Amino acid sequence: MGDDGTFVRDTRYLNARITADGRDGWPVEPGRYRLAVARACPWANRAIIVRRLLGLEPVISMAMAGPVHDERSWTFDLDPGGRDPVLGIERLAEAYEKAQPGYDRGVTVPAIVDVPTGAVVTNDYPQITLDLETEWTAYQRRGAPDLYPEKRRDEIDEVASLVYKDVNNSVYQAGFASSQRAYEAAYRRLFKRLDWLSERLAAQRYLVGDTITEADIRLFTTLARFDAVYHGHFKCNRSKLSEMPVLWAYARDLFQTPGFGDTIDFVQIKEHYYEVHRSINPTGIVPVGPDLSNWLTPHGREGLGGRPFGDGTPPAV
Repeated sequence: MGDDGTFVRDTRYLNARITADGRDGWPVEPGRYRLAVARACPWANRAIIVRRLLGLEPVISMAMAGPVHDERSWTFDLDPGGRDPVLGIERLAEAYEKAQPGYDRGVTVPAIVDVPTGAVVTNDYPQITLDLETEWTAYQRRGAPDLYPEKRRDEIDEVASLVYKDVNNSVYQAGFASSQRAYEAAYRRLFKRLDWLSERLAAQRYLVGDTITEADIRLFTTLARFDAVYHGHFKCNRSKLSEMPVLWAYARDLFQTPGFGDTIDFVQIKEHYYEVHRSINPTGIVPVGPDLSNWLTPHGREGLGGRPFGDGTPPAV
């Protein structure tokens, strides 16, 4: 936390990279790595979506942590006996400790774990998805979309950077602010950028070009949690997502696209935020609402054209 009450995210990651040529010592290898995630977490949700869109399920297994954890972080309480069946651990912290004895930073998801050693290779979540898109091409399914097209990368990076600073992270800066000034600054930054995004998306179906890219995935996971969590729990309450017509239609369009909505678990999302963040919600009571059935209503974005998967195909249902 900054001196002025601003929430400051710890970005000191274990940032080794898994590459096609193994230049960092970690070669792409089917079956060797396990992706540790939680459906509640927006940062992990990105990796779940990319893995599914690219059809990497057969070559990268997935360890699913439960939505609720204590100060020691993510646990595998959804698995029989509360232990991940492949890694054999109860807490993700054990894999971090194997990577770096005495590890004293955040135990975060997503993380990619080397199964033979049981050690985390990386928890650098922005790079994880980019590497799944560019380094694992030999093992992507036939018809996998190009989520990070080379000719669009500068624009994708630029938009994604703005989305991270002003949307993905600003909801947390509003929610965890410990001063009125810090909260209001984050609140204003968030809604100014959401208005900008609404203008950008009013005449185009996707953020960059006419296909789904990494930029859309990064925005979607925050929008999916907006009304269920950020509007109330994090005090981002100028308006609900469902009251912002362009963004609401855009988010529903993605939600109804294979690989997006089928990765969302609203029950786990609400359980995580409302039960874990006791400094914000001391009672741990999880709200019953809002009614989220409206995510499946028609969105009308097809009229803007665009090809969701470009020259590729949707993932298998």
